[in-house]
Amino acid sequence: MNGFLVWWNNLVILIQDWWNVSVVTEVSAWWADFQNTFYRCFIEDNRWRYLTRGLGNTLLITLFALIIGVVVGVVVAIIRSSYDKNKEDMRPGFGKTVLALLNAICKVYLTVVRGTPVVVQLLLGVFVIFLFLGDVTVACIIFGFNSGAYVAEIIRSGIMSIDQGQFEAGRSLGFNYVQTMWHIIIPQAFKNVLPALANEFIVLIKETSVAGYAGVIDLTKGGEIIRGRTFEAFMPLIAVAIIYLAVVMFFTWLVGILERRLRTSER
Repeated sequence: MNGFLVWWNNLVILIQDWWNVSVVTEVSAWWADFQNTFYRCFIEDNRWRYLTRGLGNTLLITLFALIIGVVVGVVVAIIRSSYDKNKEDMRPGFGKTVLALLNAICKVYLTVVRGTPVVVQLLLGVFVIFLFLGDVTVACIIFGFNSGAYVAEIIRSGIMSIDQGQFEAGRSLGFNYVQTMWHIIIPQAFKNVLPALANEFIVLIKETSVAGYAGVIDLTKGGEIIRGRTFEAFMPLIAVAIIYLAVVMFFTWLVGILERRLRTSER
């Protein structure tokens, strides 16, 4: 019996030694491979600059696209909401005809932009419509008008949520319709939809990941360039995903702060 126990203990020790050596060897090999891949993907030839340059272009396109989108969205929202609120009360004439025509144009714009893929819009912009402009500029314009279609509906919902008494209050102060919209309605509507606009900004950051189709070196395209030069897919794409996640989480945190402050100011 004692001999068996000695044999068993020796066997257990042998297995443990083999396991420890095997695990250490595997971990060491994996770590060496990880370091080598990391060096080839990011350190060698300063390939990390593709990601930083791409991130800069991504944020630049997102910022200017949001500005264009808000401007276009406000104009479209005012036209659409003005027509919806006043089409029954307006007398037939030039003003009503012009407003109806502008409303029809806005509806076509919303239908086309929201009904077609942004990649197709981007390719048309770069290779057909704006041949004389740079790729980044075209991307800002196309993503701006694409975002404007969604911003328009956000702002329009904010305008339509304002009580009719606010319009009457503007008229009682001697404001015309445009002055009432600018000084009374639009500020309240913006306050109501500001969190939704902030979320649109976050969505826009992720949508710009297709800008590489038009030759723009955005964050995703930077990762693709590294993959093409190193033949390593995992690490560059994981790095791109982590950067996108960090940026989105940062802006989501800012949106949360904004929403809390808006709720506090309403009390």
